[in-house]
Amino acid sequence: MIENLKILQAQQTAVLVGVIDKRQDAGMLEEYLDELAFLATTAKLIPVKRFFQKLDHPDPRFYIGSGKAHEIKKYLDENKVDVVIFDDELSPSQQRNLEKEFQRKVVDRNLLILDIFADRARTSHARTQVELARYQYLLPRLTGMWTHLERQRGGTGTRGGAGEKEIETDRRIVRDRISLLKEELKHIDKQMATQRKGRGELVRVALVGYTNVGKSTIMNLLSKSNVFAENKLFATLDTTVRKVVVGNLPFLLSDTVGFIRKLPTQLVESFKSTLDETREADILLHVVDISHPNFEDQLKVVSETLAEIGAGDKRTILVFNKIDAYREPPKDEHLLDPTKKQVLTLKELEKSWMSKLQKQCIFISATDKENIDAFRAMIFEEVKAIHTKRYPYDKLEYWGGV
Repeated sequence: MIENLKILQAQQTAVLVGVIDKRQDAGMLEEYLDELAFLATTAKLIPVKRFFQKLDHPDPRFYIGSGKAHEIKKYLDENKVDVVIFDDELSPSQQRNLEKEFQRKVVDRNLLILDIFADRARTSHARTQVELARYQYLLPRLTGMWTHLERQRGGTGTRGGAGEKEIETDRRIVRDRISLLKEELKHIDKQMATQRKGRGELVRVALVGYTNVGKSTIMNLLSKSNVFAENKLFATLDTTVRKVVVGNLPFLLSDTVGFIRKLPTQLVESFKSTLDETREADILLHVVDISHPNFEDQLKVVSETLAEIGAGDKRTILVFNKIDAYREPPKDEHLLDPTKKQVLTLKELEKSWMSKLQKQCIFISATDKENIDAFRAMIFEEVKAIHTKRYPYDKLEYWGGV
């Protein structure tokens, strides 16, 4: 059914639209549009231009002002652009008004992410979660354009009649489908909960972090497995659990879906069983891409999301990954760009605000396997501390270290 809800087509061109307001200044918007462009590329779209406007409040009709809407329309017509992507969530009426104005497909950040998830879902579990999220998003936005929905009703005994509007039929189909998918997910959630209970009392460690920070690469490194890893957003949707042994001490390691700014609420709800792996973990390995220019912002987004799902107080190791890709500042001070924020060396970073954190932190390169022995040793000590509390009569000399 996911295929029937696929909104975007590969290799279509797109323009990106954002606003400067009380929540985000021009610098933040530029960062957000960079990420939106990465999302568009992940969805196999080709971003060709960006538009932005400073607004005190979103326009109730177009989200942007009518003048800016006309400017975008002129560009779309002159350059034959296929899709318009907004960085913020549009209301159903705004989306309809914009599509009528532009005569083109208009999507917001939420729908773009949902489209990527639909493309990335592989297992039946992930596909069910994504399909539910997409239907919940589309239900209030159903108009005559959604005529591609399958007609699952018909014949005698149905409520549909000759005079019933097509849109009402579509809405009923979608509501029925949502109810069915929720029941399916309840059944899946029970199965997943049973599986977690069946794993025994081994210490559970979960990899969490922003999307595309290298969690799956670290999973492969620690578990000596072959979890799919790719330099794209949301390469991993399904939670993968592996038994790992470090220094003769076994524990369970799970790789979870990556977080992102403005993650659609429909996805958070639908991926409940996946997020349960994070909520029920004993230790979190919060992976951060230290080479990303906005890694501090990404770290904050993940920390806030963890707090929202009830995992903010977990025992955590901050893993600053990709030190091989980190660009140190030039030694010649005259080469520094005064318009950009100051770049610190890795040594300076370690002694900065990170040293004042209550959480343990370590700098590694999963790709180059740099500082991995120290990383394993840190995990070993954290796991051992929990294990000895859980099994106080175990002989500690058995757990001799890494």
